[in-house]
Amino acid sequence: MTTAATAPPPTAPTPVPAAARRLPTGPLAAGLASALLLSLVCGVALGSTGLGWSHVLRLLGAGLTGGRLPAEEAAAYAIVWEIRLPRTVLAAVVGAGLAATGVAVQAMVRNALADPFVLGISSGAAVGANAVLLLGAFASLGVWAISVSAFGAALLAMVLVYAAARTAAGLTPLRLVLTGTAMSYGFSAVTALMVFAAARGEAARSAMMWLLGSLGGATWGSVPIAAATVLAGLAHLACAAGRLDALAMGDETAASLGVDGDRLRRELFAVTAAVTGTVVAVSGAIGFVGLMVPHLTRMLVGAGHRRVLLVAPLAGALLLVWVDIVSRTLLAPAELPVGVVTAVLGVPCFLLLMRRRGHALGGR
Repeated sequence: MTTAATAPPPTAPTPVPAAARRLPTGPLAAGLASALLLSLVCGVALGSTGLGWSHVLRLLGAGLTGGRLPAEEAAAYAIVWEIRLPRTVLAAVVGAGLAATGVAVQAMVRNALADPFVLGISSGAAVGANAVLLLGAFASLGVWAISVSAFGAALLAMVLVYAAARTAAGLTPLRLVLTGTAMSYGFSAVTALMVFAAARGEAARSAMMWLLGSLGGATWGSVPIAAATVLAGLAHLACAAGRLDALAMGDETAASLGVDGDRLRRELFAVTAAVTGTVVAVSGAIGFVGLMVPHLTRMLVGAGHRRVLLVAPLAGALLLVWVDIVSRTLLAPAELPVGVVTAVLGVPCFLLLMRRRGHALGGR
């Protein structure tokens, strides 16, 4: 008696290796850099005051080469070189800094929901900035008062968070996140009290605008300091990329690879605090960039920090340049806070990532 031959059970398709799905990092970075340069020109050309593309390019060329312009173009030249260009460049610098520190913080605390503001540094900077806006502190510093006060408060917040989180066992990720979150609530309460007690309505409005993020106060004086700090932070993180890969796998694995996790966290804490404090001092608290850009970058190039730290700053810069363009053109001549636009974009993007990549964001 013979039995009928049965077909072999269907087998699941062989999964495509992650490396095969990964985009080539070099061409992607080159494409983002080219798009960023074009976006910088768009950021200068687009605004409540319409300037033609050819006119903008001529004004930029005249400024770069020292060419002469007729007297009637002095106003347009001032708009391009003294208002829009420093603002657009600063948007790129801030976006790059927030994206890079987001990568570092997520590796430091091994938490996919971490961003540069989880350490409480931005909330501390807000206390310093509002002390100037609402109480008139450091008025003798003139236009530098807000930046200096915000940066000093950010450094003080860093010291407080570090001192509270540090134990004899070292600087553990959980204690760092919990301490930063608790301190952030405390600093936010101080800020809210200052806004509530403000005697001038216009000062309170300026304070709220700063808390929601704004690049409206950008000047050429604020660009070099922010750019130098961000570039130094990027250089340090790039040199530490291999150690970041080890730290992301856990302290025991890192130790087996010769990486001191506690020492590396202290380094990362100092770098992220300096970069975050600097960019928050010049732009206010802009959320979601440091949270979303690292996730999107890892989807494109994989989890290796050398690749992520090459692409994420370019993506963050590109994103914030266009967010700033939208914030000042959507309701022109009124201006939306930059943080509002990033939240409008970031919330649905984050929810979409949660549904598609729940395992990577803490799901099953």
